[in-house]
Amino acid sequence: MEFELKAQDKNSKARAGVITTGHGPIETPIFMPVGTVGSVKAVLQDQLKSEIKAQIILGNTYHLYLRPGTEVLEAAGGLHKFNGWDRPILTDSGGYQVFSLSGQRKLTEEGAMFQSHIDGSRHMFSPEKVMEIQRSIGADIIMAFDECPPYPSDYSYAQKSMELTHRWLARCVQHLDQTEPKYGYEQTLFPIVQGSTYKDLRQASAEFVAGMECDGNAIGGLSVGEPEEMMYEMAALCCEYLPEDKPRYLMGVGTPWNILENIALGIDMFDCVMPTRNGRNGMLFTSKGVVNIRNKKWATDFSPIDDAIDCPTSSFYSKAYLRHLMIAGEILGLQIASVHNLAFYLHLVKQARTHILQGDYHSWKNEMIPQLKQRL
Repeated sequence: MEFELKAQDKNSKARAGVITTGHGPIETPIFMPVGTVGSVKAVLQDQLKSEIKAQIILGNTYHLYLRPGTEVLEAAGGLHKFNGWDRPILTDSGGYQVFSLSGQRKLTEEGAMFQSHIDGSRHMFSPEKVMEIQRSIGADIIMAFDECPPYPSDYSYAQKSMELTHRWLARCVQHLDQTEPKYGYEQTLFPIVQGSTYKDLRQASAEFVAGMECDGNAIGGLSVGEPEEMMYEMAALCCEYLPEDKPRYLMGVGTPWNILENIALGIDMFDCVMPTRNGRNGMLFTSKGVVNIRNKKWATDFSPIDDAIDCPTSSFYSKAYLRHLMIAGEILGLQIASVHNLAFYLHLVKQARTHILQGDYHSWKNEMIPQLKQRL
């Protein structure tokens, strides 16, 4: 994997770059739609390409390991062949899912023992096994196995958790160095910075991660309930210590305004279930602000969902029609809302990139955020 910086904004740390992978380029800053079990919920692969203009999607190690399983994925020739997506894929290591199963898992030095949410069967994820599973999935970018501490965490727990994550990271790196990709293209490891909301731990973790000299780095353990300003503070601190010549990925973030603020801090890559999950519940993110499409005020609004973005779904269907589908419980409503929200997120990061290249990102961001936040 290669990363080339193309430009940096004059009045912020926002950057525009290009990541080159075995399945093609990714222009940054970028938002990555979440395809947990090998599909982005309610969205066709063709829509991801032609309407949403996604350049990379995510899969999840925990979920794909349980279903359909690595045997099926290997028989198919990897996830790209299995789901028909021929552009880059990133896989989350499953650390966050194991964290969310706090009542059904046990952490040891060896790894995490957990119960399947599907059938209650017991499984063990070690750093080595997680690397092997991601080799089998065949993602272009694979994440190190980590522990994601909850918010709030006391200092002692956060420190022990971070140190465990660092020891697991060293094992991930060693195992990858000793194994080969299974499908003929390179797979790149991103380590994950942890440390909860403690500045000294975040600094120590960012320095440790930077010292592993991987081709890209991630920041985890944020957007788990902490105040927005604290998230920005931790992200900014991590960016001070993570190398400038490698992509930085902030995991699980967030709202459109969260993304714009974090781009200004030097973050390049984002993912979040928010556009699809909130879309299925009737919340639309638009160029003019946030819409609750289930509200009666939209019942006779026959204007397009958002004709300011380059997406046929957003410009063709009216707010009134989408509201009708949502109220009637029609599946098409979930699809339209999901496609629109994802298209808007990709439109937003493309705009961000344009303004970074122009050198006026900071002023554009400050104009956009109040607009994006307003409730319509």
